[in-house]
Amino acid sequence: MLTRYRVMAYVTAVMLLILCACMVAKYGFDTGADLTLAVSQVHGVLFMIYLVFAFDLGSKAKWPFGKLLWVLASGTIPLAAFFVERGVRAEVEPLVADAPATVSA
Repeated sequence: MLTRYRVMAYVTAVMLLILCACMVAKYGFDTGADLTLAVSQVHGVLFMIYLVFAFDLGSKAKWPFGKLLWVLASGTIPLAAFFVERGVRAEVEPLVADAPATVSA
């Protein structure tokens, strides 16, 4: 669950940066309206997936509501997800390492 959160955090953060660049092109230079629409829709879908994965990780790690809210909101702030992901990884990796290994039958 940590890996899928990390992947979606990076993908969402990169897509948000691309969306910001598209918005600058659209409103600053009056070009790329179709590209902006496509990127915004893709980012929206990926952000919803990110929210599900972050919520799942937060509920399993038993985060307080404020921390969970900050992790969820970090996907809306350009560059924030990169920094928040590093903190989450540093906090959750020891929990994953200490967890007993489960054997599937």
